[in-house]
Amino acid sequence: MSSVETTSQPLGGRWMQLVIGIVCMAMVANLQYGWTLFVKPIQAKHGWDLSLIQIAFTIFIVTETWLVPVEGWFVDKFGPKIVVIVGGILCALAWMVNSIADSLFLLYLGAALGGIGAGAVYGTCVGNALKWFPDRRGLAAGLTAAGFGAGSAITIIPIANMIASSGYEHTFMVFGLIQGGIVLVLGFLLAKPNTALLPKPAANSMQSRRDYGPMEMVKTPVFWVMYALFVLVAAGGLVVTAQIAPIAKDWQIADVPVSMMGLTLPALTFALAIDRILNGVTRPFFGWVSDHIGRENTMFICFALEAVGIVLMWEFGHDPIAFTLLTGLVFFAWGEIYSLFPATCADTFGSKFAATNAGLLYTAKGTASFLVPVASIMYEASGSWEGVFYAAAAVNALAAIVALFVLKPMRARTIREAKANTVQTGVIQPAE
Repeated sequence: MSSVETTSQPLGGRWMQLVIGIVCMAMVANLQYGWTLFVKPIQAKHGWDLSLIQIAFTIFIVTETWLVPVEGWFVDKFGPKIVVIVGGILCALAWMVNSIADSLFLLYLGAALGGIGAGAVYGTCVGNALKWFPDRRGLAAGLTAAGFGAGSAITIIPIANMIASSGYEHTFMVFGLIQGGIVLVLGFLLAKPNTALLPKPAANSMQSRRDYGPMEMVKTPVFWVMYALFVLVAAGGLVVTAQIAPIAKDWQIADVPVSMMGLTLPALTFALAIDRILNGVTRPFFGWVSDHIGRENTMFICFALEAVGIVLMWEFGHDPIAFTLLTGLVFFAWGEIYSLFPATCADTFGSKFAATNAGLLYTAKGTASFLVPVASIMYEASGSWEGVFYAAAAVNALAAIVALFVLKPMRARTIREAKANTVQTGVIQPAE
């Protein structure tokens, strides 16, 4: 028997496990969503090209995503505790390195350390949620991913204020230690579920009765269709995430005061706060929706809405109020991919290897991140963001069509064939 921290009923049960995962996700969110606040100060101090600085963002995303399958293997074999503890240490170390980075090499090193740490936390918490909630995968994955999407909302203003008052270096150091320390402590409370004691999914749910091993999964065409969709949709959102501050400054609206909901803040700060909130809310909301109307139907709605939102942002986003609201729409229509795709993966390929399998699919985010520097190059070559915006809208429209008319029937056929094979062979849990 492998040495895992399996327990029948950890403190607080499965809902406490979910809460711990959400908090851990919130603590590593700023490594991605707070990055845009540091870009201009770094450029102002060192004079590096924007595209060179944003390579650090790509390194972070690549290391965050492409190592998740390895981290997921450790979770599936040894449980979530040790992986999250190590992830918390690396996340703290990453921002400490960023605080002293006086060369691109050190900046890239900090990005790599942060990516490995954040990926360990992200992949573990999502995988653990999928395992603890086979009956509510969309909601559980969505709530967990919401921690990453909205977790930075409560710290966007403090980070922006600290950068302005104390410099970006001090901000990296303080928030790195706080966030990494919290993850380190909470990691000790995570546990692997006893699947025999968990509730069963609805009989009519579109879930496989087989547990596919990782190598078995990657041989199926349906996995690669999901992967391609993930890349297409993730790319547009990552470009906006990394470039929203430079875009706002180029449009000369970043510091224009915006008054809404009884608050008055600079347009960029207001937009970032709203974006993070909506980027978090969308994950459990559309995860819950997909539990009821189906994964692919929900994908079609969201991806189409994202395409419309990106076009509207280009057309009307030069107005500070419109910019604030439309960036919120873009993130609301985008963030749900981090609940829909893990839930769809576990539904299709089973729970036993859920962390590893979801991690393999999550590498699509890393693939998509290569388009972030490309977007910067497109802008620097043309002097306009127009081509970037319309390209992002086009790929989202394409993804909406493929999700409904290609992925949906293909996944249904895969599950039917797996069920038929199970009936013929009498084997429900095949070996990896």
